[in-house]
Amino acid sequence: MQKPELFAIFFFFIFLIVSQPRISLAADQSYQQDQDYLKFVRDAIEFPSREFYDYIVVGGGTVGCPLATTLSTSHSVLLLERGSSPRERPEVLLQANTLNILLEADDKDSPAQPFTSEDGVPNVRGRILGGGTMINYGFYSRADPYFYTNSGIEWDMKLVNESYKWVEETIVSKPIVGTWSSSVKEALLQAGNGPDNGFTFDHIIGTKIGGSTFDGNGRRHGAVELLNKALSNNIQVAIHATVERVIFSSNSQALSAVGVIYSDSKGKLHRAMLKPKGEVILSAGTLGSPQLLLLSGVGPMPYLSSLKIPTVKHHPSVGQFLVDNPTFDVHIAPPFEVQDSTVAIAGITEDYYKEAVSGPFPFNSPASVILFPNLSPLVNFTVLSVLHKLARPLSSGSLSLASSTNVTATPKVRFNYLSNPTDLAKCVLGTKNLVKVINSQVMEKYKFPGLNGTKEFKFVGASLPKDKADDAAFETYCRKMLTTFCHYHGGSVVGKVVDPHFNVIGIGALRVVDASTFNSSPGTNPQATLMMLGRYVGLRILEERESS
Repeated sequence: MQKPELFAIFFFFIFLIVSQPRISLAADQSYQQDQDYLKFVRDAIEFPSREFYDYIVVGGGTVGCPLATTLSTSHSVLLLERGSSPRERPEVLLQANTLNILLEADDKDSPAQPFTSEDGVPNVRGRILGGGTMINYGFYSRADPYFYTNSGIEWDMKLVNESYKWVEETIVSKPIVGTWSSSVKEALLQAGNGPDNGFTFDHIIGTKIGGSTFDGNGRRHGAVELLNKALSNNIQVAIHATVERVIFSSNSQALSAVGVIYSDSKGKLHRAMLKPKGEVILSAGTLGSPQLLLLSGVGPMPYLSSLKIPTVKHHPSVGQFLVDNPTFDVHIAPPFEVQDSTVAIAGITEDYYKEAVSGPFPFNSPASVILFPNLSPLVNFTVLSVLHKLARPLSSGSLSLASSTNVTATPKVRFNYLSNPTDLAKCVLGTKNLVKVINSQVMEKYKFPGLNGTKEFKFVGASLPKDKADDAAFETYCRKMLTTFCHYHGGSVVGKVVDPHFNVIGIGALRVVDASTFNSSPGTNPQATLMMLGRYVGLRILEERESS
């Protein structure tokens, strides 16, 4: 597939997320966002050139916010975020603005930062306090049993559940299930994706209504709000703080992190240093954490030497085993008006997941010219989508530096989608189930009158293969419709780069705690597990310190 077509499909998916014009908080006087955390959030230019802390958390995102909050209960914490805060970008706090936030993604300072993998598939990463939870479409679902069993971590499941609940009591709601989502939920059941598990946060085989970080008024409650639980006297948050590298000890036989160097928006360098027994914790995400390790001299020695980066620790698996869960979706136009809706339901199997979303597609957009070149006149109308995500893909790739000196240059990433034949076979299986879903009885009302009294769907983009026995046609569909949910992971995997306690192997006072440590994506959507992880690891670190 050519890159322009991939961009079109990606933005087509983005267009479906929301439908309203941008809304400002000033226009929504009833909006009462809890932003107590702002009293300890400052621009990096206001921070001293050198200061000491018990814990330095790099990355104020989905993991970093709950992690820093937890550590602040008894120790001094510096949380460093390269992006802005919701105070500067209040548009992220309303669901109705999500479309514009994603469409306005740029390489400068937008909350969503775009990048394209070496596979040619467009993607985004978060760049704002709260991370991906401030730019996604809010579906909240806990990890699947496979994730825990195969993570390489000995989980305390009681503490895991308590950590989930700590998140859920603050920012998670039961979503409004719209007309289209209700129809897809029933269609999934009619197609054999049972049982009906009702409303639950748990990952259970069957069909369910999940949680949402949007409330009933369309207001976003992301990981940033977990900072409200922090002990304000013990935590400082620096925004527009770009960490350049980790500083290591040079006068000890035992290699250990002692701090980080970060730059502010004016280019001034700052040193954040560790107090005794302190730790540097990288929570910069699947792209950011491996990138920082490499730039700091932790990675494969031959590769670092080729870039003239002094090797601090030979770690051959840094930047390896990157995986993204691809999606293969179907889109139809309805014959009647259908309300807009974000993701609220999920059909769960061992091999794939199904979700639903509806919203208007503006056919006067640049993407429409590529996907639908013959449409005239240019119009906007609602598009209904069933989203089909591959579970636990076996295809993997790697990350390399785009620059050996500039940390703001997004790393080069290749996921090698569908390179493992098992993934393609799973996609074919899931797409055949998608045909059953679309052709279920409840979906009849979404068909248009056809010739000779027949009814048919009006597909937007590629239609589903008609011959269920034609596996080649299904394989073609999978390759043509491949895009992403932006649920990528790996690069600092447990057992290869970090130990079961997330310590970087062979280096003291340095951990990586984020999705880069995962060897599989947790369930249908990872944000629930990532926020849980921040709370969970924070509590375990405090336990370790108390017992030492």
